Amino acid sequence: MKGAGPAGRIARAISIIKAGNGDEVYKKATAGLGSPTPGPDKAAGAGAAQRSPLIRILSLVVGPLLLVAAAGLLLRRRARLRDLSTPFALPRSVFAAAREADEAGLRERADEEVVRLGEEARAAQGDPTAVTRALDAYAAAGTVLDRARGTADLAGVFALIAEGRAALSTAPVTLPLCFFHPLHGPAVRRIPWRPLGRREQLRVAACEACLRAVRGRRAPEVLTDRLEGRPVPYFEVPAGDSLWAATGYGSLLSGDGDSLTSRVQRGDFTRTVK
Repeated sequence: MKGAGPAGRIARAISIIKAGNGDEVYKKATAGLGSPTPGPDKAAGAGAAQRSPLIRILSLVVGPLLLVAAAGLLLRRRARLRDLSTPFALPRSVFAAAREADEAGLRERADEEVVRLGEEARAAQGDPTAVTRALDAYAAAGTVLDRARGTADLAGVFALIAEGRAALSTAPVTLPLCFFHPLHGPAVRRIPWRPLGRREQLRVAACEACLRAVRGRRAPEVLTDRLEGRPVPYFEVPAGDSLWAATGYGSLLSGDGDSLTSRVQRGDFTRTVK
């Protein structure tokens, strides 16, 4: 099997196991190699001779592959630990998966994260007020998820989850999700931005990619919603018709108790349940 590669060796090992004639195959394959020179430690040599040749074959073939697999698992685990290094933060991998999912997949992902937020809030130890805010965000996220009609609403679920996690976090300052596209993940800073065709300038929270786009005078990727049957940037929907346009998924809130959660609680998000 020299030069056959790992896959060929594994296939050969499996066929030998199925046939049940490993010892015979080994003896035939090694018949012309001659007798090994006995080492100084005869007891050790005798012990090695009693081992099944099949075990030695499998050790040589499968052992390195298991080491490679174990190394891969370790690297993935370390990457996940880095991803979750901030307490109660939504992992970056969540948003990466959400952007690649279709609406059904996005809804399923949102449902998983809502459940996770509820579990974290109920298990949290610390400021009771913060835990209450997290539980309120959990309830609001569940309300929006149940009535969500499209991607814009499902992005709102993630924004509410982020609010709940921010309540549980010990970080001194927590920015909302990216104003331009919430599924890009948490913002890195606030920047001045003027919507096309308007005079007023806003200060919005932007992720790294959108920050670079705006600074480079390029249009950032934006989340779309539907207006009169056609897709438009979500913030072009009249604020009276869209909680997300009115709040920028958290970027346009005034603070001082004003939050996406409080807006949902007072009935600003309305959808007819189908």
